[in-house]
Amino acid sequence: MTLDQLKSYHSTDPDSLCPGHPEIENEGVEVTTGPLGQGIANAVGLAMATKNLSATYNRPGHEVVNNMTWCIVGDACIQEGVGLEALSLAGHWRLNNLCVIFDNNNITCDGTVDVANTEDVNAKMRATGFNVVDVYNGDWDVEGITNALVAARSSDKPTFINIRTTIGFGAKQAGTADAHGAALGVDEVARVKKSFGLNPEEFFHIPQDVYDFFSDIPARGEALESGWQSVVAKYREAEPELAAEFDLRVAGKMPADWTKCIPRKEDHPTAPTASRKSAFATTDALGQNINSIMIATADLTPSVNVAYKNRVDFQSPDLRTACGLDGNYSGRYIRYGIREHAMCAISNGLAAFNKGTFIPITSTYLMFHLYAAAALRMGALQGLQAIHIATHDSIGVGENGPTHQPVAVAALFRAMPNFLFIRPCDAEETAGAYTAALQAKDTPTTLALSRQSLTQYPQYSSREGVLKGAYVFTEAEGSTGPDDFDVTLIGVGSEMVYAVQTRDLLAKEYGLKARIVSFPCPRLFEQQSREYKQSVLRPRAGKPTVVIEAYPANGWERYADAGVTMSSFGKALPCKDVYAHYGFEPKSIAAKVSDLVEEVRRDGIGILRGDFREFNGPLTIGAHH
Repeated sequence: MTLDQLKSYHSTDPDSLCPGHPEIENEGVEVTTGPLGQGIANAVGLAMATKNLSATYNRPGHEVVNNMTWCIVGDACIQEGVGLEALSLAGHWRLNNLCVIFDNNNITCDGTVDVANTEDVNAKMRATGFNVVDVYNGDWDVEGITNALVAARSSDKPTFINIRTTIGFGAKQAGTADAHGAALGVDEVARVKKSFGLNPEEFFHIPQDVYDFFSDIPARGEALESGWQSVVAKYREAEPELAAEFDLRVAGKMPADWTKCIPRKEDHPTAPTASRKSAFATTDALGQNINSIMIATADLTPSVNVAYKNRVDFQSPDLRTACGLDGNYSGRYIRYGIREHAMCAISNGLAAFNKGTFIPITSTYLMFHLYAAAALRMGALQGLQAIHIATHDSIGVGENGPTHQPVAVAALFRAMPNFLFIRPCDAEETAGAYTAALQAKDTPTTLALSRQSLTQYPQYSSREGVLKGAYVFTEAEGSTGPDDFDVTLIGVGSEMVYAVQTRDLLAKEYGLKARIVSFPCPRLFEQQSREYKQSVLRPRAGKPTVVIEAYPANGWERYADAGVTMSSFGKALPCKDVYAHYGFEPKSIAAKVSDLVEEVRRDGIGILRGDFREFNGPLTIGAHH
């Protein structure tokens, strides 16, 4: 970092290394922070990574991983819910390689902290499972701070250092909210400089004694790195197999044969099967065979189908649970409890630990990804690979009702930059979705999976098609050419069955030829060539396209002319009944599609331009179910 780069802070330079918040793409920045509480959770993930790697690879006399994680926080960071969730887990797991340094200046944007928070922070942290160290004069007591940091290295628990400081120390605004986000002003900066013995006429000037004090850092750093390289070299000689795997992970690479974890098409079930169960075939193989995979759930092991065979829980080896679910730090099955936000934010820390060393897989219901949305966004912003298993992905969750039916969730993640939201329709598409997620080295992925059993389509479905985002599922029966059809039906995920049944009914009762496009991931589709996209959608044929998905129509207007979609929240009914209640019945759909085809034949396809037809009506205002 040069002085010129420091001068680019809050500048117009798009390549500035000093943006408003630290950003991961700049060398030396472990994670992007800014949204309060996210950094704490990331730090817990980084500390977990160290614990897991050391338990997996260290051997007597060969300690290749043993680093500390240092996390600096402010008053606001430890008020955020995600921060508290993460700190609770750090204490529970006894992550004694984590040190949280609390800059306790008692100021937030609104004023002093006590306008909104009067709790005993130290008592809370002790209750959470941290050792607490106080430094009462953080403005001057460098020795006290240093001693606290040294003590953290030998703690048997994570350490919380409560350092009392004065915001804006030395300025007239010291100790007030005015020093939090506003400039001190030219005159006040000059006065502060003068009071500390600096020349107020010198700008961006660093005195020589400061340079001298830190002058040994490059040599010390080089010696530490050289020493570690020597340790690893001896490790390679003593433990060649372990070292080879360790080196592969340090390089951020998966084993060359990882594709063996994806089931072959001939191994898929043929009977109706929930896609959450189809996904387990891959999750199980990954968990059992690839050490870079860490699989987690937010207290939903019985429901999300990610509990791979022969798993070991990630736990403090000293913990003895009442139910017998013990573990150790080499474990790669993480039980986050009911903490969806922390689960995903901590996973970002795991993913950021030397990118590629870990690929975290989280799991919960799709509805609860709204709790975790801020963390998923931060993962996308940072280019962190993580796979988020999101089960119970539609109104098909049934009796759980509208609180658990994720009608609006997909729209958020489909709109998010650098994020893959994939809804597979059967086991073969689920295999393709998992393949896409594992290949997305710089992108998080959500796999939206069903609770209910889904019809399998081995004659139509294609994992290669999933990798392209959308593909021709089936051409119209009896078609004599690419334009010999009456309508295109877009089937998506759990609702593919209604597209197939509607196609059959259109042919039988209306004499109409319908082709079907499967559309599991619009984002992947948009990466394809214009020629490919047109070959799938056939927009020049002058025939209407109808999408069938139990989410709102938002976004489908780009590809379709009409939709059988959701216009309200769901309802507490059994799976089949709730779909019927909202018009997802082949007989009803076929009648509406037939009318649309006749209208286009009469008036031309142009009649639909700018007039997307929502067969179930537009999104409502009012709490209608």
